[in-house]
Amino acid sequence: MSAEGAGQGPGPEPGSEPGPLCPEHGQALNWFCCSERRLVCAACTGLGGRCRGHRIRRAEKRAEELRNKIVDQCERLQLQSATITKYVADVLPGKNQRAVSTASAARELVIQRLGLVRSLCESEEQRLLEQVHGEEERAHQSILTQRVHWAEALQKLDTIRSSLVDMLTHLDDLQLIQKEQEIFERTEEAEGILDPKESEKLNFNEKCTRSPLLTQLWATAILGSLSGTEDVRMDERTVSPFLQLSDDRRTLTFNAKKSKACADGPERFDHWPNALADTSFQAGLHAWTVNVQNSCAYKVGVALGQLPRKGSGSDSRLGCNAFSWVFSRYGQDFRFSHDGQHEPLALLRCPAQLGVLLDLQAQELLFYEPASGTVLHIHHASFPGPLFPVFAVADQTISIVH
Repeated sequence: MSAEGAGQGPGPEPGSEPGPLCPEHGQALNWFCCSERRLVCAACTGLGGRCRGHRIRRAEKRAEELRNKIVDQCERLQLQSATITKYVADVLPGKNQRAVSTASAARELVIQRLGLVRSLCESEEQRLLEQVHGEEERAHQSILTQRVHWAEALQKLDTIRSSLVDMLTHLDDLQLIQKEQEIFERTEEAEGILDPKESEKLNFNEKCTRSPLLTQLWATAILGSLSGTEDVRMDERTVSPFLQLSDDRRTLTFNAKKSKACADGPERFDHWPNALADTSFQAGLHAWTVNVQNSCAYKVGVALGQLPRKGSGSDSRLGCNAFSWVFSRYGQDFRFSHDGQHEPLALLRCPAQLGVLLDLQAQELLFYEPASGTVLHIHHASFPGPLFPVFAVADQTISIVH
């Protein structure tokens, strides 16, 4: 037994005030068993007692420790209360004032920036509308000029024809021969009046409405208003034997070795590592996103359903024919390709994801970086038919994000 004091086990304290008694021995609970965390009597700590060998302390010592702890805790609570009182009295009012001031500054910043954007939009609107009006006037004047020109040409042709008919009907052989030079001159004059030909000067040039600022603002507004992207999946019938398609039909993995497990069919690309989606779009606004961070060689875009699938020629190579429009990456080189025309794109960094926005009403194809909303390239075209999302990968994997 370990107990405070010397000699044998603890005994009752003479002169101690009566208190609760031990239910087992009927003696005063003057000791505290540290092992069992309870008050005990002297008999509990002695020979045959349940607490023999335990660490025993006098009850008044334990009470003194608890009183000291309570005093310490009260002092800490008092200090904590003082700190909180000081925080509430001194710090929170300042915080509130700074919050009001910061909110006011933020409000002014929002108003200022939106005001600047609004002013810029109004200026750009005015500039573009003036360009549209100017282009309309130019086309109108060109058409009026053509009307005058061809009216004069018709009058001249009518005069020449009347003159030649008059010669034909009123001159005898000798007189007709004498008029040969005049006939030649009239004929030559008529031949000098050429037939009308198609001229771009007579058409309204829609390029006058193209504006990098308007495109960026439009794309940002469209991307911000879209509720979600299309649920695009690969058509497994089209997947090249150099590609492995995931079970959910959203991930393509490149294999340098041609798979023999793929059954050949008319829809399958048999040489280039391409794949078409199983859905086509022919009207409206559509968007989808592709995770490209693991690949250094890929193509993403749209293609017509009549895109050839067989052979190693350009006919079935994305971007090298009239049936496909793609954004591509090879190492650190980025480009937009269509019909064999390749337009290099200067990107500051490699996008981890590539977004595609197809506006068939405006006949526009736009590629952007979803993380920043940055427009990477926009292409205007007259798409001749329904378009399928199209993909190619020659390094690692790409995945459609859903």
